[in-house]
Amino acid sequence: ACTGIENIDEAITLLEQNNWDLVAAINGVIPQENGILQSEYGGETIPGPAFNPASHPASAPTSSSSSAFRPVMPSRQIVERQPRMLDFRVEYRDRNVDVVLEDSCTVGEIKQILENELQIPVSKMLLKGWKTGDVEDSTVLKSLHLPKNNSLYVLTPDLPPPSSSSHSGALQESLNQNFMLIITHREVQREYNLNFSGSSTIQEVKRNVYDLTSIPVRHQLWEGWPTSATDDSMCLAESGLSYPCHRLTVGRRSSPAQTREQSEEQSTDVHMVSDSDGDDFEDATEFGVDDGEVFGMASSALRKSPMMPENAENEGDALLQFTAEFSSRYGDCHPVFFIGSLEAAFQEAFYVKARDRKLLAIYLHHDESVLTNVFCSQMLCAESIVSYLSQNFITWAWDLTKDSNRARFLTMCNRHFGSVVAQTIRTQKTDQFPLFLIIMGKRSSNEVLNVIQGNTTVDELMMRLMAAMEIFTAQQQEDIKDEDEREARENVKREQDEAYRLSLEADRAKREAHEREMAEQFRLEQIRKEQEEEREAIRLSLEQALPPEPKEENAEPVSKLRIRTPSGEFLERRFLASSKLQIVFDFVASKGFPWDEYKLLSTFPRRDVTQLDPNKSLLEVKLFPQETLFLEAKE
Repeated sequence: ACTGIENIDEAITLLEQNNWDLVAAINGVIPQENGILQSEYGGETIPGPAFNPASHPASAPTSSSSSAFRPVMPSRQIVERQPRMLDFRVEYRDRNVDVVLEDSCTVGEIKQILENELQIPVSKMLLKGWKTGDVEDSTVLKSLHLPKNNSLYVLTPDLPPPSSSSHSGALQESLNQNFMLIITHREVQREYNLNFSGSSTIQEVKRNVYDLTSIPVRHQLWEGWPTSATDDSMCLAESGLSYPCHRLTVGRRSSPAQTREQSEEQSTDVHMVSDSDGDDFEDATEFGVDDGEVFGMASSALRKSPMMPENAENEGDALLQFTAEFSSRYGDCHPVFFIGSLEAAFQEAFYVKARDRKLLAIYLHHDESVLTNVFCSQMLCAESIVSYLSQNFITWAWDLTKDSNRARFLTMCNRHFGSVVAQTIRTQKTDQFPLFLIIMGKRSSNEVLNVIQGNTTVDELMMRLMAAMEIFTAQQQEDIKDEDEREARENVKREQDEAYRLSLEADRAKREAHEREMAEQFRLEQIRKEQEEEREAIRLSLEQALPPEPKEENAEPVSKLRIRTPSGEFLERRFLASSKLQIVFDFVASKGFPWDEYKLLSTFPRRDVTQLDPNKSLLEVKLFPQETLFLEAKE
């Protein structure tokens, strides 16, 4: 409230530089009119900023004594990384706007640039096209892991088409103006002079007031807003505020008793700080309270909700709340916590192919530890740590602040890591938290490579993570080699099995083809036999039906026929000249030459006897007294 510093990392850095002396830190950053620090050592005058309590009526000391403090300058330089630039092509109706920003910027800064280019208020602008879905304006681009080139588009469902260019120019001018809001906190009778741009929304004002007064937005009771300010998403330029200054009053929407009690507590806190001079802060250790404990109690008092619900039935739901609360406390630049049970995290990290395996990092949070805030904001949210964890680790988290959650994790720990690890965590004192467990999956068990306590530095944390990665990489290379050999053996076995299967199929196909061929032969043989039997039966019946062969000396004329078969043999027989030609055909058929398969030919003249009328006599067809015929198969 005094310095206007909202970044917790910057605030902690200033406190560290001043040895956690709050008044000295404030004195070092607030510019004063005299610009002179009075040293306590020999009355030496040192140019620099000084803390003037008179300029802050709400925190003016009551004692006549005063002390000045000389801020401790930082002893190390912070090396900034080269920023990564991101290119955005933003489409709006028939316009395209190219935006280039560092990845440390937020989504809201893109909207502010688009506001200047497209003349669209931020509150009416929906920026779409993010691969991760809709994002908040406060989201840091780096946390979205975007490629260098990106395409987005703007939607304005609540914004009517511009009526005229003059209206757009007036709106743009209002958006570029700065409004001074003089806000009075009713319960403690304290004024805040806050500057906001015309593009800021009413919701942003209420959130900033929440940071100053600890009154949640839903409990804020306001007076002084214009009647046209009906929507919190409305920007200040459109709300009808008086320019350049506008007075507002805020209070807590609660019962009178609660209001009086909170007012007394806040007033007491203000006077406690303002009445304490430098000696009080320096001598605080005489009462058994060190700076870390004071800071821990202050940070604990500022927390609004627990990191994780107590007795949560579903671990995934508990971790969703943990992630959301962690982001609200320490910002969006933090490790990507795995959402799911510890068993699911094991599956994701260990039970995949060796090339895809990762180490499992388990972060154990404890709100009562004085190291928690520093560890989370300085170490765990450091960009180098976040990047290294996201590339090489699956990060899973749990909150041990509540006894029920602590007992639940110890049960899981005992089941997965054994009683020794569970006992180690059980004996850890509160001030030793938070803990960072590095787990490596092995063939039959899970090994805890390292247990990192909260009292560490970014460099030491990175070194221990890299040391764990070296051990894991060596083991991973062996696992990859074993897996490749196993896959090679399995491939050979699969190929052999496939070749054997194909061989069996080929043999079975040959056997089935042979069986079909044999069955066909057997069927044909059966048909042939049946036909032969049928032909033999016909032959026998014809043979039996033939009239007896007449003798040579017969009273009736006799015709002697000599028939040559296709094989060269001759069939000879005597027939009565009056016998019908059909009897000759039956005789030839009885010898195995049916007349429908063979034709009977005469030589001189050559003629087909089978074409003659079978009811005529031999005498009529001139086969008398003797004739030589031959058989020829029909085509």
